[in-house]
Amino acid sequence: MIHLKAAERIEWLSEQIRLHDYNYYVLAAPSITDLEYDRLLRELQELESLYPQLTSPDSPTKRLGDRPVEGLTQVTHRIPMLSIDNTYTEKELRDFFQRTEKLLPGEEIEWVVELKVDGVAASIRYEKGLLTQAVTRGNGEVGDDITHNIRTIRGLPQRLVGDEIPDVLEVRGEVYMRNSDLVSLNEERVKQGEPEFKNPRNVTAGSIRLLDSKLCAQRKLRFLCHGIGYCDGIREREHMAFLERVRLLGIPITPGVQVFKDKDALILHCNQIVETLHELDFEVDGIVIKVNSLEQRESLGATSKSPRWVIAYKIEKYEAVTRLLEIRTQIGKTGTITPVAELEPVQLAGTTVSRASLHNAEEIERKDVRVGDWVVVEKAGKIIPHIVRVERHRREHELPLYQFPTHCPECGSELQKDPAGVYIRCVSKQCPAQWRQRLRYYASRDCMDIEGLGEKLVNQLVDSELVMSLGDLYRLKLEDLLRLERMGKKSAESLLAGIEASKQRGLSRVLNAISIRHVGQRVAQVLARRFGSMDAIMAADLSTISSTPEIGPIIAASVFDYVRSPEGTELISQLRDAGVSLSTTDEDTVDAAGKLAKKTIVVTGSLSRYSRDEIERLIEKMGGKAASSVSKKTDFVVAGEAAGSKLEKAQSLGVPVLSEMEFIEQFLGE
Repeated sequence: MIHLKAAERIEWLSEQIRLHDYNYYVLAAPSITDLEYDRLLRELQELESLYPQLTSPDSPTKRLGDRPVEGLTQVTHRIPMLSIDNTYTEKELRDFFQRTEKLLPGEEIEWVVELKVDGVAASIRYEKGLLTQAVTRGNGEVGDDITHNIRTIRGLPQRLVGDEIPDVLEVRGEVYMRNSDLVSLNEERVKQGEPEFKNPRNVTAGSIRLLDSKLCAQRKLRFLCHGIGYCDGIREREHMAFLERVRLLGIPITPGVQVFKDKDALILHCNQIVETLHELDFEVDGIVIKVNSLEQRESLGATSKSPRWVIAYKIEKYEAVTRLLEIRTQIGKTGTITPVAELEPVQLAGTTVSRASLHNAEEIERKDVRVGDWVVVEKAGKIIPHIVRVERHRREHELPLYQFPTHCPECGSELQKDPAGVYIRCVSKQCPAQWRQRLRYYASRDCMDIEGLGEKLVNQLVDSELVMSLGDLYRLKLEDLLRLERMGKKSAESLLAGIEASKQRGLSRVLNAISIRHVGQRVAQVLARRFGSMDAIMAADLSTISSTPEIGPIIAASVFDYVRSPEGTELISQLRDAGVSLSTTDEDTVDAAGKLAKKTIVVTGSLSRYSRDEIERLIEKMGGKAASSVSKKTDFVVAGEAAGSKLEKAQSLGVPVLSEMEFIEQFLGE
């Protein structure tokens, strides 16, 4: 009778813990507190210790680790785990689309976009719903049996849940560690006098191969499914449907997976992902693009090394450790209050970094960032550096929590948080800081390139209320400027000449300068070349804008809405009245048969004759593509002084390297 009651309690506790694991790890919706969860687990442990004969092979207590194994055995994958081809540029990604479409003539293709989690690839097999084996990728053909350690991952079910359990289910995915768990682990290791770990991936790679699963259990590893292996009893014929089926069976899947039919929208989404990497608590080293249809994948097949239906759009990332000296706040063009970390200068990807974005108040709180901390700062692609995690184990004493301001540091207005968002804004229409930022951006080199209109002068013009709109900028007179502090006649005349010259910059510069959402330098050029004038853009319907190459529905809707909004029409009217050219110029045209037609060039280092932006514009004008990273498909690299990692990569790949003068002599004829 006692055994029967114990068996019933053990079964109930096991089911409750599995349910809470599913809610927490799969649905990301915890239903009890950590303390309540630990009490359930502790009671189950105690009962199983009293009645070991009642312990099931898939008990949640197995996650705490079992006896060490003698050694890792080798297992042959029933279906090889092939590697994935990499690309670093948008052009190479479009080449992948084109290759795939040629192999599937006339077929509609859906593309799946997933985060490429930076962990350790593994294959996990379930038979009749029970976890039976887990294997590392190894060399793709043969891997190590890590079943004893995979059982310790709390978010991964030992027994599948739900109905219609397949006879055999092999899922493939990534074992990883969260940044926050690495912070806690390093704190504990330092207390024990052990050396700290450098990054989550190295910890994961070492932990997953430990012989002692109790030690692995302490590392709090996690798993995300992103692929399918050998299965028996799975009917789904699309990747997204398979992922949903797996999720319902209790296995966590990679978050934020999306399907696209429009390739331009897909590329825009990829670029937006890079800008939001700071929001993730785990490392990502790229974005994976896959064909959705499993039947189309079978048709596409694979090369000897990799499948033809998938590619990894890699992100170049660099990290360094430095100290946080101060947290300042900046006010953006739309009133967003952005905290910025002032850092002890550190070398990162060949440049000196002394500032990093902290993005928002919630990020500071989530990462527990405090002034005086040692922090890991990261640079990914062209995105400004951001703080990945705090080296909390290096705190020498308790540091005060950072208090986010409640009022605008510029105009004193009470700050407001976005509804259902994370950003805190100054919503005052009269806030001079917001207008200063818009004016500075308008005058910047990539926009209207008004020489002399830098930060200090913008501040003077706004503070004196001489320039409170773009119309005011073009109405400035010499006597207005001479009233400003430290403004001489020569400087004033030079500024007025720069403002006058900006009227002829052309349509693409204007489109970039007026801050239409999702419209940057490249999109502005595409729109200018397609439509030729602002009037043509304003007259175009949404479908016409959407049909423009490289312009997807999101960008098209943003442009369409802006040029019809009261704010947009008023601003365009001001520019037209001031005599600003709203048509294309020679700069907007591209010589499709130019010297650099269809060539991909990377510019790196400091140049003497041209700025980086100037030489990249020249490359595009001559029909070339100015890329941000080096790959095997780069035609050549233009290297200036202090060229760093990009030059090294070019040399390692055998990509030709030209100096600035060699480039000028060969292609500009100077």
